[in-house]
Amino acid sequence: MPLTQQNNQEQQLLDKLKPSRIVLPVLIGLGVVGFMFWRSYRPGDLAPLADAKLHWLLVMLAVLVARDLGYIYRIRHISERVLSWRQSLDVIMIWEFASCVLPSAVGGTAVASFILNKEGISLGKSLAYVMVTALLDNLYYVVTVPLVVWLAGDALYPHEALQGGLVATLKAAFIVSYVMVSLYALLMLYAIFVNPESVKRLLVRLFSFRGLRRWRAKAYQHGNEMVWASAQLRGNGAAYWLQAIGSTFFVWTARYLVIGCIIAAFVDVSWDEFLLIFGRNLTYKVILLIAITPGGAGIAEGAFPTFFGKFIGTPTMTNFVVLLYRLVTYYLYLVLGAFFLPRWVARVFGTRQSPAQ
Repeated sequence: MPLTQQNNQEQQLLDKLKPSRIVLPVLIGLGVVGFMFWRSYRPGDLAPLADAKLHWLLVMLAVLVARDLGYIYRIRHISERVLSWRQSLDVIMIWEFASCVLPSAVGGTAVASFILNKEGISLGKSLAYVMVTALLDNLYYVVTVPLVVWLAGDALYPHEALQGGLVATLKAAFIVSYVMVSLYALLMLYAIFVNPESVKRLLVRLFSFRGLRRWRAKAYQHGNEMVWASAQLRGNGAAYWLQAIGSTFFVWTARYLVIGCIIAAFVDVSWDEFLLIFGRNLTYKVILLIAITPGGAGIAEGAFPTFFGKFIGTPTMTNFVVLLYRLVTYYLYLVLGAFFLPRWVARVFGTRQSPAQ
């Protein structure tokens, strides 16, 4: 690739991560929460805050820290310890920031290989490592969904907040998303460990049909990425994969525990309800997967009461929990990303390039 073209692509990616991009999602998210508070607030609704259980708030903070440490450990392990702990921290913070400023349907994965490549990892290996994380994330979803469906059954769906037709639509979306994620995970497994060339040919042929041709070039590129990933990863032993799988299950379980910890800090929650809250994260995720706003801003806040409101009580307390949840899992990473990104750019590019403010 010509140097000028490469520099242009790098600049385009950096433009997507400008710290100034935090303004729009913050305005959207806080605007939605503010409207929800304005519509629901009644004097005395926030009285439960006086009886907050400090130990659950501490558990929540411990879970958040453990999750981030798990992500840092995972990327360092998956990259075969080429990354230092400092580099791994930078990668995760910027990856999280990218997830916050890009639409949820795109996510931080879109720029992750660029981040790893600028840390000195070859493009082929960068793509391979990103594909490993995507594969393992998908496998967590594939394995966990049947378990929570078996345990929670129909209670996974918010019948108390949605009419029958909307519940049926949510169920259909949940099933379709599960099938699509499962098929994609199986395709990636086959491509990486069995026959990447056949998967590449399949993708190209599939996207040669009328109506899909506009994405043929991207399908060809994705097929090439699978071939490169296979070449990079096939030699790794069982210990590599066991640690990668273990760390993935750890970080995603911690991620889904946060809402339950916050709710338990203000409301008495039984262990059955706590597990149901964990399970409802998986149906809540369906809404976030199709969100078109940066990081699901506004949509995540607006949908939260539908899935978790019944466990909290008054709409005003539910809105407070929404705000706290988004503060510690979303707005915090916007701030951290705006702090880490300029320093990372200065380190990997030197002084010749910096993101516009």
